[in-house]
Amino acid sequence: MKDEVFYSKGMKHVKEDYPDLYKENVSLNEVTFSGKVLDYKTQKLIALGITATNSDSRAVKNQIKSTMKEFNVTKDEIVDVLRVVLLIAGKPAFMNAINILYELTEK
Repeated sequence: MKDEVFYSKGMKHVKEDYPDLYKENVSLNEVTFSGKVLDYKTQKLIALGITATNSDSRAVKNQIKSTMKEFNVTKDEIVDVLRVVLLIAGKPAFMNAINILYELTEK
């Protein structure tokens, strides 16, 4: 997660009220998205897939938007990720993410 971008609404409160916990979250993200073997783009696509399995529409939307913006990822690349979501998490999670993807790309 580059540039300390957190999609959880609660992270704002953690940053303000518990700076020690916020700092640890930033450190964890830096270690996680280190790109030691997999490049950052691949890691972001994995994060998108994991997020989509949870069917959290807000988080899925933010992940799709940031992945497309940061890496110029195509709709087809995202659909490839979502194919795995369909297999692992099922049709509801897949369709939720597909609907969000088309909402964002048909504007």
